[in-house]
Amino acid sequence: MLTCRFCEAPLEHPFVDLGMSPIANAYPRPEDLGSMEPFYPLRVYVCERCFLVQLPAHHAPERLFDADYAYFSSYSDSWLAHCRRYAESMVASLGLGPQSQVVEVASNDGYLLQFFRDAGVPVLGIEPAANCAEVARRAGIPTEVRFFGRAAAADLAPRRRADLMIGNNVLAHVPNINDFVAGFAALLKPGGVATLEFPHLLNLIERNEFDTIYHEHYSYLSFGAAERVFAAHGLTLYDVEELPTHGGSLRIYARHARNTARPVSPRVEALRAKERAAGLDALAGYAGFEERVRKVKRDLLGFLIRAREEGRRVAAYGAPAKGNTLLNYCGVRTDLLDYTVDRSPHKQGRFLPGVRIPIHAPDKLRETRPDFILILPWNLQDEIVEQMRDARDWGARFVVAIPGLRVLP
Repeated sequence: MLTCRFCEAPLEHPFVDLGMSPIANAYPRPEDLGSMEPFYPLRVYVCERCFLVQLPAHHAPERLFDADYAYFSSYSDSWLAHCRRYAESMVASLGLGPQSQVVEVASNDGYLLQFFRDAGVPVLGIEPAANCAEVARRAGIPTEVRFFGRAAAADLAPRRRADLMIGNNVLAHVPNINDFVAGFAALLKPGGVATLEFPHLLNLIERNEFDTIYHEHYSYLSFGAAERVFAAHGLTLYDVEELPTHGGSLRIYARHARNTARPVSPRVEALRAKERAAGLDALAGYAGFEERVRKVKRDLLGFLIRAREEGRRVAAYGAPAKGNTLLNYCGVRTDLLDYTVDRSPHKQGRFLPGVRIPIHAPDKLRETRPDFILILPWNLQDEIVEQMRDARDWGARFVVAIPGLRVLP
């Protein structure tokens, strides 16, 4: 019997079923094309007791975040700008300096910690993917290759307790969410602050962002669900911000419950009320999502089929994990989409998992001049349109499929 990864209640209420899909960040090389890829269910449930939306773990995280992990955070200019602003704000508001310690969990290639280091604040990254950690180390960011939880915190606490702990887009990635949050509580100094960013479940529902569901994301979090998890481990969420990143995210601020020097912000109750109004505290609030997902599939397939029948060429921009969920769910292959491009050299020359669509460098678009460019990382739409503004010179139109099909003017 499936049980909730937080409260252990039986999981009996499906939220959405996206069929079978490959591991979203496992990009086959040319020599892999003669081999079979494993596919796993993408069937998501909602817990009737704590309302944590979750995907059962079908494989160990070591399989997902290995030495061949293909996601590097430093290839989005807008994301780097977001991180720079955050670092500057935290240094100023917390008074961080040479005697402080900043620890980031899932630090990737050092994309964020570089801004604290440049401000003279000691940093430590904790990153399970060895190839990402090596890039960070070469950039001068001390990084430990390990998964984070109680054991890692116990090992680090005697020498690295944190004034500021950071976890950006990682809370959803941990199958044992209790162990992970308990590690934060153990490594955080008594007066320390932890901030975590994650896509907001309310936006996933309201904006049809089903493509953010893939096997690396075990949990899909509302503020209410996150609050319950952190409270169970002695941490209070005393503030929260709603951010535009990744289609609409939350940045939560946590402290030890006994650290009453930081009062709870009015924004906390305001967001609780917003989620209650949307019905996220009852199962009825999660109904009807799957039919809206099916409409996205029908509309995208209809557009691609019409374009092909009219002799139009369609290529894509980006090779994000979310694009792999979308294309595999819709069954889109090279009969409908010629290729995609991506700025990351770690993905170029490979293929999208499952659908086996080739990935090229962005100049491929200028060489072949497709009629339509399907933007797969829709959260970076403005950045991509600006990068490819010359595409309009040959008459290309940009297309997005989420939250619904749109051909951009």
